[in-house]
Order: sequence, then C-alpha cells, then structure tokens
Amino acid sequence: MTTINPYLHFDGNCEQAFSFYHSVFGGTLSKITRFNDFPSDIPLTAEEGKRVLHVLLPINPTTTLIGSDQSLHFDPELKVGNNVSIAVNVPSEEEAQRLFSELSDKGTITTPLEKTFWGAWFGMFTDQFGIHWMISHDNKQ
Repeated sequence: MTTINPYLHFDGNCEQAFSFYHSVFGGTLSKITRFNDFPSDIPLTAEEGKRVLHVLLPINPTTTLIGSDQSLHFDPELKVGNNVSIAVNVPSEEEAQRLFSELSDKGTITTPLEKTFWGAWFGMFTDQFGIHWMISHDNKQ
C-alpha cells in the first residue's frame, strides 16, 4: 500500500517540536536518529551532530508525522515554504522508480533515488511546481 505523509523540517528544534506533537497526539515516538549517526566524511560541529536526522510519530495506522532538522551541509537554508515535504512510501522498488522519474520530470533532483545506509531505496527532489517530495521503498514492508 502506498502511503503519503507530511515530513516537517526544523532549524534545530525538531526534538522539541516532536516532544510537543507527541504530547498532543500520543502514540509511540520513534528512536531519534541524529546527524552523528549518519555515515559521512563531512566533519560536523558538536551542534550539527546533535541535530535530528529522522524521527517518526505515528498518528494512526495510515498516517505518520515525520521530521528532521535541516542539515547545515546538505539542505538549503530553512524558510517557510521549504520546511514541509510530501513523503511517499511505496510497496516496491519499481513503483519508487516510476514515481521518482515521473514526478521529478522538469524538476530538480536533490538526492538521487538509491539504496541507503538504512536499507531502503530513497530519493528527494523538488518538482516543476516547487513542491518538495521524498520517495522511499522500505524492503521490510
């Protein structure tokens, strides 16, 4: 089943925001992954390493609030308008490739669709209308 979820971007206060959302919605907040956990050759300051790379808060069986802090190296400066992405999780690698290819046509690819260190296929782009998308296929589905 394909799911579409909001992916929220923050400027260093993602953990605080998700603690608040957790207090409102309840549920089980996922383990917070930090930029220090990301395998990279780019040196991070102590502040950068503590930023949130990924966190999940299931709201109901089909909707999950997803979030991260903006990376100071990989992402553009956070502005209202680029702080929300549409995250699409699909049941197959083929569907991930199809959606990525079709939706990114005439857009700007920021992360090519490829196998990641966490085991999923993942890619990001901004479509021709300025909408930010994240396409993923987790083999564990």
